[in-house]
Amino acid sequence: GPALLFVKTGQGREEGRRFYACSACRDRKDCNFFQWEDEKVSQTRLAAREEYNRSHQPSFTHRQNVERYKNFVQLPLSKRRFCQECQQLLLPAEWEKHSDHQFLCDISTAQLKSPSQLLYPLENKKTNAQYLFADRSCQFLLNLLIDLGFRRVLCVGTPRLHELIQLKASQEDFRVRSLLLDIDFRYSQFYTEDEFCHYNMFNHYFFGGEAAHETCRKFLYEDNGERVIMVTDPPFGGLVEALASSFKKLMAMWKETGKEGHNNKEMPVFWIFPYFFESRILDFFPSFNMMDYQVDYDNHALYKHGKTGRRQSPVRIFTNLTPSMIVLPVEEGYRFCTICQRYVSSGNQHCEICNSCTSKDGRRWKHCDLCKKCVKPSWFHCNNCNCCALQTHSCEKTDAGCFVCGKAGHKRSACPSLSHT
Repeated sequence: GPALLFVKTGQGREEGRRFYACSACRDRKDCNFFQWEDEKVSQTRLAAREEYNRSHQPSFTHRQNVERYKNFVQLPLSKRRFCQECQQLLLPAEWEKHSDHQFLCDISTAQLKSPSQLLYPLENKKTNAQYLFADRSCQFLLNLLIDLGFRRVLCVGTPRLHELIQLKASQEDFRVRSLLLDIDFRYSQFYTEDEFCHYNMFNHYFFGGEAAHETCRKFLYEDNGERVIMVTDPPFGGLVEALASSFKKLMAMWKETGKEGHNNKEMPVFWIFPYFFESRILDFFPSFNMMDYQVDYDNHALYKHGKTGRRQSPVRIFTNLTPSMIVLPVEEGYRFCTICQRYVSSGNQHCEICNSCTSKDGRRWKHCDLCKKCVKPSWFHCNNCNCCALQTHSCEKTDAGCFVCGKAGHKRSACPSLSHT
């Protein structure tokens, strides 16, 4: 889809040179697209680029994959194979082409209903970072959505939540429906065009064109836009600005339903992201609040529930719903703070000076009178820096100025010289 516009800046230079690069891949090895904003591109280069894009298209379209799936489920168990190297369901006529590949045999219906466990997670941190919800977090999210009265869930980059909803809908009288928007096209092998849209959340691009865009719009428009929520779990290395732009466009699509009163409301959202991005998210969505619930992942070495101290998962839920509505499990140590009117973790003690439950990471924070705020328990006030920091920090860094303009007192992200468009 469309590239994003970036700027190259040097130390002390107020104006940088702008360039276009891939919206989804931060590593040039994964996508080598690069073009200066003011560069004139020859027809030869444009043709070469088009040819490159064509040669990197998936083997089958979404519609073809749906047909292949129908044929696959009709096969006896002994003839159901999945190529692990190509990450593809194989029909008997294709076995010979994949004869020297590793494959799984006897693919059961249960495996087909749980594609996130059949497919290899894409764990390139600079491109996909496809970490999948642990069962605990996934089940909690679904139960919470049901308790809150939602009947449709727009799953943006949350394949395991979508999978759980689809699985329950096929087994019992289950009224919640979901639509998955994800950049991982492999899911098109398992879901119809009404259940999955190939989508890039960094530039709001539907690879299926107007038809896929219409699928999403119809999903949001059902029941006059009522009882629908967007749940998104983006790669943590992604640019918050780009993600916020796309999410605002999805929220605007919901607002267009024309339901009376929608003009003054936002579509309900759960944005799942690490707590240290809180200020960036609130810059774009002032109505959001961060919940204390720790989201954990199956295939991430660090983001696991039950660890203590700094080893706890830093991933939280940001939402525009009223915090008191988000009931967190008491059996996991969460409790309701009557002053803050929200559920907090057991270590998050209410500070009477700040008049808030101030901990972000699950540990009990302490109040610094000089900083006039609560800080992490391992931090101490440094008179040289005039703020709290780790005892092992280097005060020399306080002399360094902003990377963009060279002036002291602010970081690059808050530099007034940068134009925020």
